[in-house]
Amino acid sequence: MILAAANSAHEYLLNLNWTMAIDILVLLAVAVLVLIFFKRRNSIKLALIFSAFLLLYCVVWVVNGLFGYLYVTKIILSVVGMFMVGSFIVVYQTDLKVSFSKLAHLGERGNKSSEVDTTYEEMKAGSDEIVRACQNMAKNNVGAIIIICKDSVPSHILETGTMLNAGISCGLLESIFNTRAPLHDGAVVVKGNKILAAGCFLPLSQEVNIAKELGTRHRAAIGITEENNDIFAIVVSEETGVISTVMSGKIKRYMTPDSLSEQIEQAFGISARPRKERVKEHKFL
Repeated sequence: MILAAANSAHEYLLNLNWTMAIDILVLLAVAVLVLIFFKRRNSIKLALIFSAFLLLYCVVWVVNGLFGYLYVTKIILSVVGMFMVGSFIVVYQTDLKVSFSKLAHLGERGNKSSEVDTTYEEMKAGSDEIVRACQNMAKNNVGAIIIICKDSVPSHILETGTMLNAGISCGLLESIFNTRAPLHDGAVVVKGNKILAAGCFLPLSQEVNIAKELGTRHRAAIGITEENNDIFAIVVSEETGVISTVMSGKIKRYMTPDSLSEQIEQAFGISARPRKERVKEHKFL
């Protein structure tokens, strides 16, 4: 029996043609990409489940090719595989959207810009407006997420939202995050003394050690700052009204107005600067 199986395997390998070889290579390439995707998002359990399913599918595929006894099993696994792909797309739709957008802009460092001088006073005023807006939203339990970009702004983030290029004001920020506003679920992107865009989608962190009471906005803030260390994020919780800040994937909660102002000014790069000094920024159009 063993000899017969060995002979069948030998004949099967001899009958492999170039189209089957391409199928195998494509399957391996997709498997590697998916595993890398899971690894970067610390989804170890999902990576193990996917690996086990892929191994089982390959075994069934080979056995079916050798003996032809597992036709029904192969069909069932194919259906399960399609279900897993559909679930994967639904669960990671935001991450996939960001990834494809990044792929479309491969090689670009950020949005094209023209230089403009921004005064210390303008930057400080913008910082104060953000602090005031966060305080007001926290008191009313209005959820919000604001990201501040000191250097270049990722194009793949801006393109997921609506471009505004408006001056920073407390009223505008509160209007954007009003629960009846169409852009309230996304993030606001700030650069210099401008609100560049609103309603932007951010990649969610898949870190397993994030506290359970932290919601999607917190995961988005952690995710974008893990991806780009130059980005500073502010989150207002709609459940508790707690203001948090995130930098390099590290979250700090229970921000006071003074501590929030200090961190925003550091993110703007204006802390401890002379009032007359002008800060070079980039205006995004």
